This record gives sequence, C-alpha cells and structure tokens, in this order.
Amino acid sequence: METFTLATAGAALVYDVRGPLPTADGRPPLFLIGHPMDASGFAALAARFPDRTVVTYDPRGLGRSTREDGRVDWTPEILADDVHAVVAALGAGPVEMFASSGGAVTALVLVARHPDDVTTLVAHEPPLITITPDGPAAVRARAGVRDAYEQRGWGAGMAAFVAMTSWEGEFTDAYFARPAPDPAAFGMPAEDDGSRDDPLLSDRSWAVSDHRPDVDAIAAAPTRVVIAVGEESRAVQTGRTSDAAAELLGQRVTVFPSHHGGFLDGEFGYPGKPDEFAARLREVLDAS
Repeated sequence: METFTLATAGAALVYDVRGPLPTADGRPPLFLIGHPMDASGFAALAARFPDRTVVTYDPRGLGRSTREDGRVDWTPEILADDVHAVVAALGAGPVEMFASSGGAVTALVLVARHPDDVTTLVAHEPPLITITPDGPAAVRARAGVRDAYEQRGWGAGMAAFVAMTSWEGEFTDAYFARPAPDPAAFGMPAEDDGSRDDPLLSDRSWAVSDHRPDVDAIAAAPTRVVIAVGEESRAVQTGRTSDAAAELLGQRVTVFPSHHGGFLDGEFGYPGKPDEFAARLREVLDAS
C-alpha cells in the first residue's frame, strides 16, 4: 500500500492505493468511500479484494485529511469535488466505486457532477432521510439526536443515535414518546467530555442527509448506479432511505448480506459478514 497527500481547494486529502496503477488486470481501480467513516473503516473489505487495485481516502477534516477552508460543516458537493480530485490524481481513468452511508450520498453527487469518473457505483444505504414518506418526522428524529448530544454529551448523543437508527418503520408518535435512552444501556459513558464536534451526532453533516439526488443528471450519466441495502436493515431508517432512493432512480434495491456496516470485521464493535459482503460486491461489480 502506498499513501499520498493531495492538495485541493481548502484541504489536504490523504488517500491510499493498494496495488499497481495502471491496474494489472486492466479493470478500473476499485474506490471505497464513506462519510463520516474514513479509510480505516474499509481495511477489512479492501483485504478481501487482493486481486484488485483498491483506493481508499479520508474525507476532508476526518482521519488524516486536514482542511483549511475555515468551515466545520460538510456538504456533499464539496465532498464529491474532493473525490473527483482524487480520481483525477490517480491518472487511471474512471473507477468502480463502493460507497457507504454518507459516502453513498457523496458518490451520487459525484455521478451527477462528474459523470465520467465512475463506471459502476454501488451506493450502500445512503441516509437520504428527506425522501422517505415520513421525511419531516425523520428530520425531527435527527434533531433529537443533535439535541441529546448538545445537552448531555457524546454518550447521550450516541445512545439517541442508536435508538433512532434501530427504530423499525416510520417515526411515529410512539417513537417520540419514548424516554431518552440511557447511555449505560448501550455500554456508553454518561460523562460529558465537553466536545461538540462529532460529525455524526452534531448538525455538521446535515447537508449530507438533507440532500435530494439530481435524478436527471444521474440518469444522463454513463455510470451504472446500484442502490444497495443490507438484509438486516430493511425495516430501519437506512433501509427505508435505500428503498426510497432506488425508487427515485427507477430501480429496485440490491440486497447485500448483513447490516449498515456489513463489510466490517469486529474492529468497531459490531461485526458484519465481511466475507459474504465482499462476495456479493464482487458479484454485483462483475455483472457490469
């Protein structure tokens, strides 16, 4: 693996390349992206593609990448332009891309803004909460996570986030009537360390989950776009946003093993099924 740093407008982006460029097999590089997950979250998945040249990166202001643009928020347009800059720096033509969570939103914007960058995009569980039938309630639920974080700190915010993302079905009065979850019940600290800059729990990434895809631009792009969902996510929020995104693009979701982090080993505490997940990803990519 080689690591590089690319200076862009207002950021220094760190990215990793596993394998040769140009690629040994003539296929496009496989680019794995997330948000707010950085490159460290894709180690297990990358290891299951030893025959491919795999690229990962840290979004600006996360992991090893820094930012000098004076901002503390993230927008999918800026993130997409950063990924475009990395693709151009590779000098290896368009890429195949697996994009997870907020990274899937970034990737959909990338296809709309830079349609020649990606041959096939597998967008896994994009959290596009405003396009679901209960969009206003989902926005209210998201605000509740931010409020818990602002008022009581990381443990309370993360407990609220877990409660929100594990709720099955639409956000009803029953959801909002529940008492605030106890951080200890999730093995999280109740103490407040005073920080309020978490990209997942604060409002700094709301532009990502507020995004509405440019359907016409995506349809006009030469990219094959696949909206993917984990089999264990179908009833929860990111499963429902995946269904809504697929419907918006005139397709049906493609089902993958496991859950929202189904490509993870056990390094982040909630293991998926990385072997099965990688096999499914390989199958979907090979179909193109």
